[in-house]
Amino acid sequence: MWDALQLDFMQHALLAGLLVSISCGIIGSLVVVNRLVFISGGIAHAAFGGIGLAFFLGFSPSLGAALFALGVSMIMGVVSFRTRHRSDTIVGVLWAIGMAVGVILIDLTPGYHVDLMSYLFGSILTVPGSDLWMMILLNGAILVTVIIFYKEFIAMSYDEEFAFVVGIPVRPLYFTLLGMTALSVVMTIQVVGLILVIALLTIPPYIAENFTKSLGEMMAVSSILGICFTLAGLCLSYAYDLTSGATIILVAGVAFFIFQLIGLLKRKGGVRT
Repeated sequence: MWDALQLDFMQHALLAGLLVSISCGIIGSLVVVNRLVFISGGIAHAAFGGIGLAFFLGFSPSLGAALFALGVSMIMGVVSFRTRHRSDTIVGVLWAIGMAVGVILIDLTPGYHVDLMSYLFGSILTVPGSDLWMMILLNGAILVTVIIFYKEFIAMSYDEEFAFVVGIPVRPLYFTLLGMTALSVVMTIQVVGLILVIALLTIPPYIAENFTKSLGEMMAVSSILGICFTLAGLCLSYAYDLTSGATIILVAGVAFFIFQLIGLLKRKGGVRT
């Protein structure tokens, strides 16, 4: 493994995993506490429409996914903010349409056959240096936004009615959160793919929530967990010649069930005492 770290593509993969883990730790925590997991999954899958559009028109797939994801996230935001009891239906429809549009546009792209597996399950080993700079900029923007509006995000996440009463701009914050989620999803697609993105966005924060007492601690711990899962997944995928994205998620899934088992044993022990 140490020999592999001398290679540029492996260094890029490690840095990409680090950056994505930080963004997923921050945004994923907000997604979990605001119960937006299904919406984030819808954004991830609908973003495939942007990838298909980019190939069909001949521009960057990352840019296409970002624009499409931002547009879809705003539509989902309008629907979910107004009629939350019916939002799951609209999210499911946009989820399916985005995927279908992406596949059809790729089919219609003349003289070019896209490796769908790299977008469905990620291609962390092929992340170019230019994308790393973009990830750094996006991470910086996300971090600055969360720091500036940290108290407002806490109020919106845990007591939305109170946030409205005290004059916090809940609607703009809600759409800002969805926009940051869309950009984080696009970053994460390159590492684990759009099918697995929801796992990396939610598993570390869910685990961290059970061992922290504040939103800030939850973000920090979930980022660290994401880094650990990514590093372990990369090592295992290199050692056993496995798909990197799927291996990373498998490691996260195993950790999820281990922590669930530990929590169950603790609760049983507490009842007995």
